[in-house]
Amino acid sequence: MTRRIGAVILALAALPLAAQQTGSLCVKANTGRAGVFLDGKYLGPAANFRVARTYSVPAGEHELKLADPRYEEFDSKVNIVAGKKTTIKQALKELPPAKPPFGQLHTRSADKFAAVYVNGRFMGHAGEFNNNSQALLLNPGDYDVKIVPTSGAPIEQKVKIEADKSVIVK
Repeated sequence: MTRRIGAVILALAALPLAAQQTGSLCVKANTGRAGVFLDGKYLGPAANFRVARTYSVPAGEHELKLADPRYEEFDSKVNIVAGKKTTIKQALKELPPAKPPFGQLHTRSADKFAAVYVNGRFMGHAGEFNNNSQALLLNPGDYDVKIVPTSGAPIEQKVKIEADKSVIVK
């Protein structure tokens, strides 16, 4: 028994200190597009190609938010245990669909998981709106667009969306 405890202590000592103080968070939501926010910081989408993503996060209690423009936001507290994986399963409540007319907003970013905000509201990540067949549909009007990469400076731009036209934010 003493040898086993000693082996566990040696194994823990061999781990970097950061690994001993982190756990992981996996969110399984009915919409994989939901943005995962921990303590107000965007981690990334809940899933990528329908596979739930797992994020390394500091151990302790955190504020979790799931946001998708087509659903009501979800807020909760979550406790992350060092060295353990915490899985949250949540069904978000669908909002009524927006009504046309629409214009299109496209994004260009080297970071496909950069968070995209329109008028301060999370809309998705840059990779969702980055080509001719993928765009964010918005009603005509003036908007403040902000793209926040996982590292580096955010991009902010004012845009005017017109019906049946496209705007690109780089």
